Amino acid sequence: MDGSTIKYAEITWFAGLENPVPGFDCRRRLVNVGIALPSMVPGLDRDLLLSWMRGADAGPFSVLGVGERIGYPNQEMMTTLAAAAAVTERIGIEATVSVTPMHPAVHIAKQAATIDVISGGRFTLGVGVGGRDEDYRLLQAPFERRHARLDEQVDVMRRVWRGEAPYAGTTAVGPAPVQAGGPRVLSGAMGPKSMARSAGWADGLAGFDIAGDAASIVGSLRAFEAAWADAGRAGKPFLQSSCWFGLTDDAPERVPDYAYRYLRIFGDTAARSMAGMCRATSAEAVGELIASLHDEGCDELILVATSSSVEDLERAADLISAL
Repeated sequence: MDGSTIKYAEITWFAGLENPVPGFDCRRRLVNVGIALPSMVPGLDRDLLLSWMRGADAGPFSVLGVGERIGYPNQEMMTTLAAAAAVTERIGIEATVSVTPMHPAVHIAKQAATIDVISGGRFTLGVGVGGRDEDYRLLQAPFERRHARLDEQVDVMRRVWRGEAPYAGTTAVGPAPVQAGGPRVLSGAMGPKSMARSAGWADGLAGFDIAGDAASIVGSLRAFEAAWADAGRAGKPFLQSSCWFGLTDDAPERVPDYAYRYLRIFGDTAARSMAGMCRATSAEAVGELIASLHDEGCDELILVATSSSVEDLERAADLISAL
């Protein structure tokens, strides 16, 4: 099914906006809500990808995300993001998140700038260190010093985006991003040490919560705000979180099963325990989560698809439009 055939009777107001600002909802809904492609679901083909990309762009979503894994049957993240940038017009495009220390910093900077050009300045780069040494081994990248390397890489990427030579004796690297100074960089930090490190260079937080639990997410938001203040940063960080979700009738069983398969690399017992925490499996649960995060000053929640069925996308659009 082509994405242009998806109909959203409740949300045609959004498709007609002129020059929308990524991440900003002119209707000032409770909290901006994005959606991540089901890129980790096996068997995703061209038609389904286009349906999700174009359907998300037509809907009330603030951003379209894609995550990264290597040792998994998923599409490559940056390639998928470039395709999404090309076939959409309004929605923000975000890497959620790039495991940056697995890659050369200049390459990531060049990819990010290219996607920013293709999207017309709609790209956000989430960065993190990941937790799977297997992915590092598959790309022949060292797992050691990954936190320190990430700190250094962000500085290199921003030099590239400013048009400066990234290293002494090298030439400048293009293309120039559309966004002045380059895309917004969000930290995928989860623990206090990584938050303290990234609060010095990130523009905000790109969090993830397995459970989709409001209290847990708010705890992460407050922790990052504290790290931001301790780093002497002025203003307010951009606060984003995400969680797995499902809204079809089988979601209470399907979402934990998806989580278990995704987390099985950490061992069967741990994967089953974490998968059993998933809560965003109904319209009521997701609606309550959005309302709770609004009350706590969250800027954006990204719903991460666990099924390639476009029905989840359509139900999420209807739910958000009704809030």
